[in-house]
Amino acid sequence: MAMQAEIDSHTAAIRASVPEIVGELEELLGQRLTAVIAGISDAKAITKWARGERAPRPDAEQRLRDAYYVTHLLLQAEAPSTIRAWFSGMNPELDDRAPALMLADDAPRVLQAARTFLAHG
Repeated sequence: MAMQAEIDSHTAAIRASVPEIVGELEELLGQRLTAVIAGISDAKAITKWARGERAPRPDAEQRLRDAYYVTHLLLQAEAPSTIRAWFSGMNPELDDRAPALMLADDAPRVLQAARTFLAHG
């Protein structure tokens, strides 16, 4: 079952449009945290991306897709408030850095931290 959840989350992250991804992340994590994940300082751009009025740079889009993958995986077992706290809080699996900040540097490690978190749930 866990493997199927990963496959489903990965497929969703690949197939979803940028506005879908950004809209869901903004709803789940909030505009500010989504902007942190994307690596931008203008949180208002998140709403424009969600509406399809503008598009993120490729590196920001990749971070957003990675975050979407991880959030879908965490949603299998966790509440939205827990997921928000997980993304923004210090994480011992990531040298006490927040997953939202680590996505840009090491997305596979963030995914592994999410798997570990789910395993200990």
